[in-house]
Formats: sequence, structure tokens, C-alpha cells
Amino acid sequence: MQDFLFIIRWWFVFLVLGFVFLPLTISVFKNFFDKGYLFSKVIGISIISYIVFLLGISHIASFSFITTFGVILISLGINLLIFKYNFIKIIRKSWAIFVFEEIIFLLGIIAWAFVKSHAPDIHGLEKFMDFGFINSILRSDYFPPKDMWFTPLSINYYYFGHLMTAVVTRISFISSAIAYNLMLATLFSFTFSLSFSIGANLIYMLKSQMPNHKLQINSKNKKFKLLDLGNLNLFRTWNFGFEILIGGFLTGFLVSLSGNLQTIYAFFKNFSPENPLPFWRLVFSFTTFPNSYWYPNATRFIHNTIHEFPSYSFVVSDLHGHVLDIPIVLLVLAIFLNGFKNITKNLNFKLLIFVSFLLAVMYMTNAWDGLIYFMFAGILFLGFVFHSMLISSEKEFSIYNAIRNIFILGAGFFVFILPFSLNFKPFASGIGLLCAPEFLIKMGKLGPFLFEASHCQKSPWWQVMTLHGFFYFFVFSFIIFLIPKIKIIAANAGSRLETTSGKNYYIKVKNILPTDGFILILITVSTFLVIIPEIFYIKDIYPDHYRANTMFKLTYQEFIMLSIASAYILMRFILNFKKNIKKNKILIPYFIFSIILLTMVFTYPFFSTGSYFNNLKTNYGLDGTTYLKNLYPQDYSAIQWINKNIKNQPVILEAQGDSYTDYARISSNTGLPTVLGWTVHEWLWRGTYDVPAPRIAEVQSLYETRDVNQARNLMKKYNISYVYVGALEVQKYLNLSEDKFKKIGKVVYQNNNTKIYKITP
Repeated sequence: MQDFLFIIRWWFVFLVLGFVFLPLTISVFKNFFDKGYLFSKVIGISIISYIVFLLGISHIASFSFITTFGVILISLGINLLIFKYNFIKIIRKSWAIFVFEEIIFLLGIIAWAFVKSHAPDIHGLEKFMDFGFINSILRSDYFPPKDMWFTPLSINYYYFGHLMTAVVTRISFISSAIAYNLMLATLFSFTFSLSFSIGANLIYMLKSQMPNHKLQINSKNKKFKLLDLGNLNLFRTWNFGFEILIGGFLTGFLVSLSGNLQTIYAFFKNFSPENPLPFWRLVFSFTTFPNSYWYPNATRFIHNTIHEFPSYSFVVSDLHGHVLDIPIVLLVLAIFLNGFKNITKNLNFKLLIFVSFLLAVMYMTNAWDGLIYFMFAGILFLGFVFHSMLISSEKEFSIYNAIRNIFILGAGFFVFILPFSLNFKPFASGIGLLCAPEFLIKMGKLGPFLFEASHCQKSPWWQVMTLHGFFYFFVFSFIIFLIPKIKIIAANAGSRLETTSGKNYYIKVKNILPTDGFILILITVSTFLVIIPEIFYIKDIYPDHYRANTMFKLTYQEFIMLSIASAYILMRFILNFKKNIKKNKILIPYFIFSIILLTMVFTYPFFSTGSYFNNLKTNYGLDGTTYLKNLYPQDYSAIQWINKNIKNQPVILEAQGDSYTDYARISSNTGLPTVLGWTVHEWLWRGTYDVPAPRIAEVQSLYETRDVNQARNLMKKYNISYVYVGALEVQKYLNLSEDKFKKIGKVVYQNNNTKIYKITP
């Protein structure tokens, strides 16, 4: 019952934020039948967090409940003052769909919070890192927040999503150990519900454009009156509204809960993740299904790469930037969809600035996404130049328009990320070319481009099709569907194509709808994202997995975009051919095969949730730190004491350890900075191993030296206020000497052999 009250309190914060920014949202989403209702929550938390960030980084106001609440109140006043008339009118007409989508959002949080309660531990993989960021931000008065694993420097990572989590944590008065899991549940709910909104609006726009699907309202039909979409009354017409719902739910499920076709290996024996073979070379065995299938294999199928997707992220529960950024990604895609029909006109300057702000939020949350969707915008604008030059008989959108819009986006993007970038150094060291020719390898480097020997990993075609084949089945069928609608015909002066024979031509497009065009943009960008890791990689510190992060971050977005596209394509075919399936007999096997493919990708969450959450057998609640009671009970008590009694961010000394271990658990669980935490992570963030390496020996000396002066000097060097001595410290430092701590400090906490010393200045 207590956890349910936490869920309601957490949800209420997003309800309030959404209400505050609903007027702005309605003004942005004029073409959405639901007025972008659910996106108001994402807009709200993004703007509030950014203002709090600006106030904190400029030292105008500290990060506190009062500051945050004041920003919310001012935002409410501005929204109501500017948009009050349209706001009230639309609320009266559209309240029912708002309630309907709010229920979807709340149920999504409850559902995944329930799932998470069966494995709530903030333990394993990189959860320590994410939890440490949140706790450090919560302890910060001003920004940038301190790196809890490398005092006295600030976090050199994309932490804005963690800041958004901390903002909601602060104003909800919920502990970070519970808020961590509630944020995961919220991200799942956002992914499902926002995708539902995009999918439903795509089908709404599609049906509105199709000549045989004009909207007819039967005012006498009382069906679905409670799901009235305001003045549109869409759900009163069963056929029209039902297909919109199906399109929305299909999109939501594909984006948030599907996997890839690697699940086919559950039907075959002798599968080796270390040396995978094409499934047709293995032994089929339906009787032994699922043949010890292990869900992470779908994300590490191609050698030395990572190719994750949202449903995997929600299961393994790392609160990383690419997961925290999903709502912003869907918001930007929704804005592009909303304005797609009218984009040939000069875009509203204010809207371009707003999109540039969101791209900046993306960058500060997960840098790759900001760059990917900046590219998306560029391709979108250039696509309309192509449309104007070759397809349209009238000049609608020139190269000047495209360059102008890209420049505005770029300038706004730069301005918005500037406060963050002043305290951040990117840790990528160049762009590598795969399989570079020998003469380039001898050159070594040319500008940002690197040419490294023995860097020639390529993905086998059958592995690429296993990972992306589900999507490209629909992509290829969609292209085949569209080809007959394109004709090149002769035209008079002003035509867009001119041949050497002197004849002019233009491309005539019949029944290719604006929504089809938007899906083609999604397909185009996504295909680039699949191809790029086969040609280039972004250089980081990992020698063998040099293209892992590149493929990971690019194909993650490809998965989201092509999930939306696949749902639309399937619904497009159903709507287009539903009356002619018997005449076109090839459609029957097509739809049957589509159902088989859908079944395969939707089996993935059954494997993953069943494995990770132990088939939902035991509910442990939402507190992510209770595992410590069994694993390290004395550490658990000490962490509770620290969080209650030590204010601000004094430096605490604890044992240094390797990444993915239980070391650095005190700094992670409290937000207090330590001398050195996970070394490899700091190596990545600082760009060179030479930066963190010297601290390894210094931490060891602090624990093992008997020389009081040496210890005191090192204490002063790192401004250490507290020393933690627990089970892991005793285990790691075999010659640990506590006598010196007693001479230069005093015990302020003790529980059996676990002690905390406060160092005397």
C-alpha cells in the first residue's frame, strides 16, 4: 500500500507539470486530434529542469524545493496569461481524450512499477553510476554537480536526464532509492503512451487523407460517448475510432515492448552466443522451446557490438541517458509529424527555436540523440527541397528555406547547450574509418578522421537481417506499394526535370499521402543509422569494441523510428486493402506472415521479464537499496546514517574498485564524492587512463600507511572530511591501518566492524 501511495504522489507531479504546460502544448500540436496532451508532461519537466539548471549553474538560485516550486508557479502564470482563451475552449471540447490518455499513462507507471518491484535492486551493470549521479545532483546547491567518483571535479557526462529525475524526486519528497525505480516505470509509461499518441495521430491523419475514409459523424450513435474526442467525436464512429486505437496501441507496443527476430533461435538447438551461426544451419527443435534462450543475446548478436532497444533497457534497469531521452525523442518526432503537412511554408520562428531547445536537451541527456535528430531535421528540410524541385509543380520550399531553418536550429542549439558545454569535455577522440586502405593507415589521421590498422569489423548480412529484418520486411513492402503511384510525365515550362533531348518532365505522385512522406523520412534516416556503423565508428577507449557504442546509439534510434514506421505501414495496408483482400490473394499470406513476425518480436519481453524478474514470483517493493540489508547489512545501516546526518557534499574516502563491482557503493548510494570510484569509467570520461591511475595507489596508501603525516598530506590534497572503513575496505587493503585515523580524526559512526571517521581539519 505504501508503494502505491508513492506511485500516486509521483504521478501527481507529472499531472501538475502537464497541466501547467498544457496551454503551450496545445499551441504546438494544433494538428493532433489529442492536442499533444501527453507531451505536455515532457515539455513541462524539460523546461522546468532547464530553468532550474540555468539558475543553479549561474548561482542565481540554489537547487531546492522552493526554487523549483517557484519556477513552476511562474510557468503556470505565463502559460495561462498567453494561452488562456484557446486553452479553456479546447479543454471543454477535448477533456474526454485527455482523461483517456491520462489513464493510459497512469496504468503504464503502475504496471512497470509492479514489474520492477520484483527486482528493484539498484545493483549490477551500471546502476551505481546512474544512482550516484542522481544522488550527487540532489546534494548539489549549485551546478555543475560534483563527480561522486573523482573529487573535486564535476560530472563529465550527459547528466541532464538525471537532473530531470532529481527535480521530480525533490518536489515529490520521495527518497532517491524509490524514485530511481519510479523513474524507470515512468519512462516505460512515456515510451508506450507517447508512441500511442504518435501512432494514433498518424492513423487519424491517414484516414482523414484517404479518399475512401472521409470522416462521417453519426450524432445518433452513442457508442464510445465516454471516449469522445471533443468536437471531432471520432470514437462515436466505431470504424474510424477503432482503427485509430489499434494503430496507437500497435505503435505503443512495438516501440516499448518488442524485440528483434533473434528470438528465432529459441526454436533451434546448439546455439552458441560466442560463435553464432545462421539459424538454418542449426537443428530445429520445437519440443524443447525455448532451448535455454537468454534474452541479452539479442543485444550482443553481432560480434563486439551492442544493439539494444527500449524493452531490453526497461528490463535491465540502468537509468542511462539513452533511456532517459526516449520521451524527448518521441516529443521531437511528434512535433515534426504535427507540422509535416505545412512544412513547405516558412516554419514559425518560435517553433524552430523551441525545437532547437529540445535538441539541446537531447544533447545534454544523450549527446548522440541531439546530433541524430539534428540530422533528421536537415534531411526533412532537404527532402522538401526535393519535393518542391521535382515533385511539386509550384515552387514551395527552396534550398534557401532549408538552409535558413537548419541555421536557426543550429544557432539555437548552440546557445541552449552553451551553459552545459562550458563545463563538459566530449570524450570521443575522432571518427574512425572501418577497413581503411593501406595508404590512409600510413597517414594515421586527417582532421577528425582516424585510419587505424586492424579495425575492419563488418556485420554479416544474415546477422543484420536478423536484427533489422522485421522492420525491413515492412519497409520493402511499403516501397513496392508506393512505386506504382509515381509517374514521370511531360510538362511545360516550369517543370522540375529537364533532359538533354530538350523535353521537360516532372514527377507525378498519385495517392502518396503526407503521412506516407513522413514515414519515408523515418525510413531514410533509420537506414542511414544502420549503414553508418558499417563504415565509420566514433573512437573511444575500448580497443576491441571500437564500434560498439556507435552501433548502439545509432540503431537504438533506428529501432524507435522503424517501430513507428512499421505500425503505420501495417495499418496503411489494412486500411487500403481491407475491401480487396479476396481480389488480391497475395495479401492473405502477406498478412499471415506479418502476424508471424509480430508474434516473434512480441515474445521477447516474455523471455526478458521472466528471466530478470524471476517470473514475477516475489514482490520486494520499490526501494532499490533493500538488497544491501542481506548483502552488506552494515553498509546499509551506515548509508542510512550518512544520508540522514551528513549534509552537503564533503569528501568521503572509500575503497577504489573496478567498474561493475560493488566498490564505490558509499559514494553511489549517498552522493558524497570520493577520491576515486570506478576507474575505467573515469578513464572514459576523462579521456586518458593517466588521469585516474595515480589515485589508485594513493587510495591504497591512505588506508595502509602507518605514517600519519603522509596520510594527513593526502587528506589535505583531496580535502577528505570522512573515512569509511567497512567490509570491502578490509577485504581489499590487507594491511589496512586504522590507528592513524584515530590520531587525525574521531569515530562518528560505528556498527560492529564498520566505522566512519571524521577527520579533524
